[in-house]
Amino acid sequence: MIIDFHVHTFPAEIRDHRDRFFDAEPEFKLLYESPKSKLVSASNIIDMMDDQRVDMSVVFGFPWRNPDTCRRNNDYVIEAVNRYPQRLRGLCCVDSLNPDAAEEVQRCLDAGLSGVGELAFYGCGIDGECQLSLGPIMAMCREHDVPVLLHTNEEVGHLYPGKTPNTMIQIYETMARFPDNTIVLAHWGGGLFFYHLLKKAVKETLKNVYYDTAASPFLYDSRIYSYAKDLVGMDKILMGTDYPLLKPDRYFKEMIDAGLSQEDMKMVCGQNAARLLKLSRPGPSS
Repeated sequence: MIIDFHVHTFPAEIRDHRDRFFDAEPEFKLLYESPKSKLVSASNIIDMMDDQRVDMSVVFGFPWRNPDTCRRNNDYVIEAVNRYPQRLRGLCCVDSLNPDAAEEVQRCLDAGLSGVGELAFYGCGIDGECQLSLGPIMAMCREHDVPVLLHTNEEVGHLYPGKTPNTMIQIYETMARFPDNTIVLAHWGGGLFFYHLLKKAVKETLKNVYYDTAASPFLYDSRIYSYAKDLVGMDKILMGTDYPLLKPDRYFKEMIDAGLSQEDMKMVCGQNAARLLKLSRPGPSS
């Protein structure tokens, strides 16, 4: 089974009229003001999956500041999952700094979504206030035993829309604050996994942390896969495309170029995600 763990989707009102949301949502404007930044529907995603031989995608919206917009996007994700129950799983996306964020997460989990994400702090780093705001959400996800997908990025290198001013210390502090949560760090965790080379503390702190590959072809040499295998193991890596940014075949090629075995690719491209999503466990109707 091939699973894409990182896919964005939006309802028609946002796809067709994105400019209406720019004034109230500067982070959304930052990422999507350019017409080259595509917005896709659930049916667009299914068509892509059929073309790219992807069995399942994990879909989510955007961490909107406006609670009503946030709810509408989450409702669309819930509808999409219900429409394509064999092909899609959904995450609840919120702005954790909003006082009603935890209530929205509870609503979405009750509606059948499979976790929370992609949580992001595009306009700032993951500072102390942001870490504290994650507390109620992380507690809820521990209770429900579901993963949290968190946006992270490298501190150095070229600038691009969506590159936040997060620091490696902030990312690590966040993981240390919530060591019992299953957390997926998007975009290779900004390189956090390299610190597995340290002899003390880091391996234990990051024991429940996974890393997705979203945007990797734009960010890293394909050798990152072999380094990740050596440092954290293939069982902690999830294929995420950040579609519609890129399609899965670009990632498949990079994995082959990196020299991953077929068994390695099966883990990264599906087995690890299936474990997090509990797809191997019998459902209520089984």
